[in-house]
Amino acid sequence: MKFAICNEMFTGWDFDRVCGFIAECGYDGVEIAPFTFSDDPGMISEDEATRIGDTARAAGLELTGMHWLLAQPTGLHITTPDDAVRQRSIKHAQHLARLCATMGGRIMVWGSPKQRDVVEGDTHELAFDRAADAIRQVCAVAGPLGVTIALEPLGPDETTFMVFAEDTVKLMHAIDHPACRLHLDVKAMSQEHRPVAQVIRDNAEHMAYFHANDANLRGPGFGDTDFVPIAAALKDVGYDGTVSVEVFDYKPDPQTIARQSLDHLKDTFQAAGAI
Repeated sequence: MKFAICNEMFTGWDFDRVCGFIAECGYDGVEIAPFTFSDDPGMISEDEATRIGDTARAAGLELTGMHWLLAQPTGLHITTPDDAVRQRSIKHAQHLARLCATMGGRIMVWGSPKQRDVVEGDTHELAFDRAADAIRQVCAVAGPLGVTIALEPLGPDETTFMVFAEDTVKLMHAIDHPACRLHLDVKAMSQEHRPVAQVIRDNAEHMAYFHANDANLRGPGFGDTDFVPIAAALKDVGYDGTVSVEVFDYKPDPQTIARQSLDHLKDTFQAAGAI
């Protein structure tokens, strides 16, 4: 099992400082949000992507991939009936796939809940068809580059589309591309109708990546979520990919979050016999 952490909570830090610190903590990898490098990630060049990947590797880290794909610039959306907006969103994600590959990343977590919500007055069925077509076009670029699009269910508190794992797997099957898989997130799974460990077991064959956080939006160990059964489920299904820490509440500070989250993951995964 490898452990990574997302970079966006290190607000105001240079990326080389971020990488040096999280490597010092003992993480194996770093996951990036493209908007932390530009308000319009569509303007990031492949030369800059090369430098970003080199910076991570120089610190001894794997750059695992990207998330928050459509957060910036504003106005992107994949289920909208507006063809121009949808095509712009597809081209943006295709550009990110090329950047991800250039950086050495292999995973693009497709979250961005507000940029996929069903538009008021539209139907879920039409939104589903548009999303399947859009993401299939992104997979057509990402797949040959060795990049996997990992669809992320995010729960009814965050979105009206790809809400639960079951919904997301249906979309994955409709996309029907080998570069399209499933991503699971502990905070989101806490809104499912089944225990988190059961969601993992039920969807293990589709899973490509994993986010660790607490149901309270903080890091592992900063709330009541029990990670021992989660770690045991990942072990039982044979998951040997990355477990990446993603938080939304940055208190008390990035350093404390990073250190204590990793300590908690290592303790609980060891207790479950997963490491």
